[in-house]
Amino acid sequence: MGEEPGGVPSTGHLTMADAEWKQARLRADVIGKLAERGSVGLVAADEAALSLSISRRQVYVLLERYRQGTGLVTDLASRRSDGGKGGSRLSGPVEQVIRELVRKRYLTKQKRSVASVHREIVRVCTVRGLPAPARNTVESRIARMNPAEVGRRREGPDSVRTLQSAGDDVPVIAGILDQVQIDHTVIDLIIVDERERQPIGRPYLTVAIDVYSRCLVGMVVTLEPPSAVSVGLCLAHTTVDKRPWLERLGIDVNWPMSGKPKALYVDNAAEFKSEALTRGCEQHGIDLGYRPLGRPHYGGIVERVIGTAMREIHELPGTTFSNPSERGRYNPEKMATLTLSELEKWLTLAVATYHGTVHSTLSQTPARRWAEGFEVAGHPAVAANPTAFLVDFLPVIRRKLTRTGFVIDHVHYFGNVLKPWIARRKRLERFIIRRDPRDISRIWVLDPEGVEYVEVPYQTVSNPAVSVWEHRKALARLRESGATQVDEAALFRMIEQMRHISETAEKTTKRTRRETERRNHAGTTQNQSPAPAPAAPPPTPEPHSARPAARFEEIEQW
Repeated sequence: MGEEPGGVPSTGHLTMADAEWKQARLRADVIGKLAERGSVGLVAADEAALSLSISRRQVYVLLERYRQGTGLVTDLASRRSDGGKGGSRLSGPVEQVIRELVRKRYLTKQKRSVASVHREIVRVCTVRGLPAPARNTVESRIARMNPAEVGRRREGPDSVRTLQSAGDDVPVIAGILDQVQIDHTVIDLIIVDERERQPIGRPYLTVAIDVYSRCLVGMVVTLEPPSAVSVGLCLAHTTVDKRPWLERLGIDVNWPMSGKPKALYVDNAAEFKSEALTRGCEQHGIDLGYRPLGRPHYGGIVERVIGTAMREIHELPGTTFSNPSERGRYNPEKMATLTLSELEKWLTLAVATYHGTVHSTLSQTPARRWAEGFEVAGHPAVAANPTAFLVDFLPVIRRKLTRTGFVIDHVHYFGNVLKPWIARRKRLERFIIRRDPRDISRIWVLDPEGVEYVEVPYQTVSNPAVSVWEHRKALARLRESGATQVDEAALFRMIEQMRHISETAEKTTKRTRRETERRNHAGTTQNQSPAPAPAAPPPTPEPHSARPAARFEEIEQW
């Protein structure tokens, strides 16, 4: 097998019980705000202790853990049972009494005082033989409630309009990465595959834009419809230093915009609410929000940028344009020349051009706006371990371990690291597995203790690295050929055949084009006698070179 692949640390956030996860989130919220202070005095520590129902000493312990940690929710997860010393001061029945009476007595138009509600809580607890909570405990529970919801129930909807963004106004964003919007679009372009150079369809573009600066901070191009996977890949691209990625693309441009968003807004659809995305954002302190229905300003900025990019796409060979009337006799499949990776390079150059273009709303370039925000806020928080961050947002697959490892979509995975677990596989639950759709030659498997993701390669290491999309295409061809059962060997033989055909086709195409050009050139030089010009055929759009226009059009004020 050779050298065993390495692993990445797991935060364990997918293996935590819901109650434990909620407790850790609350601690991260309270202790995180406390950690922003230079020093934390006794009064502030006591307030935090009350809100978390822990002792003052525990507040300082959690504060130290937070400051020495990596800013993750799981840094503050319980390390002991809640029933021992330092556990919750109130029993479950008492907490239930508080919740019920706050809802029935405090959150009403009658607007009863905290003192009045506390007296009734004491009375009910006494009747039920329960220890009564102190008044400041009840006050702390109320203080942790959503102020907009409290105001709406006690004062009416008009009283909380100042706490919400107005329907036609854009929420005020104070600095870079305060809010990032992610949106998707199908690209008006037919692309060809890497091997056969044959048309394979229209790809999808997912972009993340920083609302404050209008800079694009993340981008991913896929062949799959938008999903939580697209959002996760785009978010991972947003948070990491892009220089290594640009070097791999072979592009010499400056794209310094990166960092962890404080708030993230995505489309309000079920496919964007996956387990990986929601818990991943919670774990990394990213406030995940969904565009409210009927609130057009959410997402309007990113849609404007995408619209501008699509106008530039229409100048590339293989464009489908926006509608058939624009297309005319132009055949996008015949003219298609760009692969997915080549389109990605073109889009990267287009992004760099856009960042240097004066934005009509900002009256400056997005790059300059980002630089100004950077000077105020300092270096944004980035993923300390880019691989671990990416793994936290990859799709979650659950599989039982077998004697030969794992099988996912007819592909076998095995590594020596699995051997200790295989011996006790019957006593183990299904494993949590993550897989990057861009390269399925390896998977990331969470160990049974939830401590680390280990990298597990193909069982047959000689098989080539492929994407999920290439894998599915080969699988479809096998089934079209009448295969009733698919095995891994047949699947990769089909992939190899497809790649061999492509290499031959590419060489044949280049040779044929050279011969055609030579014949046309010879015919032109031999036939010098004037002849009536034939009727000109209807004009067809000429393909342009695969590079962005000199500049993006300025974005109109929205």
